[in-house]
Amino acid sequence: MAEKKVKKSALGKGLGSLFPDNAEELIDEIKSEKLSNTIPLADIEPNKNQPRKSFDKEKLEALADSIKEHGVVSPIIVTPSKNGTYKIVAGERRWRAARLAGLREVPCIVKDFDEKEASEIALVENLQRDDLNPIEESDGYRYLMERFSLTQDEVAQKVGKSRSAVANSLRLSNLCDDVKKLVQEDKLTQGHARALLPLSDDKQIELAQKIIDGDLNVRQTEALVKSASTTQNKSSHKTSNPLTQKYYKELESTLSSRFGTKVKISEGSKKGKIEIEYYSKDDLERILFELKR
Repeated sequence: MAEKKVKKSALGKGLGSLFPDNAEELIDEIKSEKLSNTIPLADIEPNKNQPRKSFDKEKLEALADSIKEHGVVSPIIVTPSKNGTYKIVAGERRWRAARLAGLREVPCIVKDFDEKEASEIALVENLQRDDLNPIEESDGYRYLMERFSLTQDEVAQKVGKSRSAVANSLRLSNLCDDVKKLVQEDKLTQGHARALLPLSDDKQIELAQKIIDGDLNVRQTEALVKSASTTQNKSSHKTSNPLTQKYYKELESTLSSRFGTKVKISEGSKKGKIEIEYYSKDDLERILFELKR
């Protein structure tokens, strides 16, 4: 049977032009092609921009044991580099495990991808496998938005997620670094982490430890944060009465829902300010459009 090929003209236009409704289909399409490449491990290098940053040692060793017995079942997707080597687009974990298993070469699917296409495929492939922790997923979305000026809607379309799922994931990037690390280490869930977002960095760290020590569920965490937020607001906005504070919180929630991003209202003694976050130039244009409506 003749090898099925993806047209070069389509590849140059990004994933959206190939599969505008479901980027996951591109991964399946690539993997369904007939394999004709076995490449030495020494000629393959990882992609520094791939979304996955952490690799569990025990899981990697378990995969290496499986590879020793069964080989690399799912091929690694690579793209040619200018120096004659190949850069990994999807499959770095398998590449690392193959090295641990002592293999000298691995089956690969070789395709010409530009930086944007490679980043999109790497993120989708990792999401398909549930290989990313919540912070890596959030950073992956933000990288696509900032590096290639994509909106939340465009990112959601490319990775086969809802816009609200992408927006909720992106919110995790507003956590302080210490709390992000706790999420990466699976000591805090996404639900716990999102509940901490209204707090200052110091308060996030303080309450995160209380959540872990007390083994609190998300509802208990939200109650704890609500109490801490009231105390924090009283110290930072002494002139505000409880009804005013509640009004501002409701406004923040309403505006956040309308603009699809975090909105913060700060009250001073004589004046206040509204902060609206955006993640790219296109995202800013989207928010400006909403403001003009």
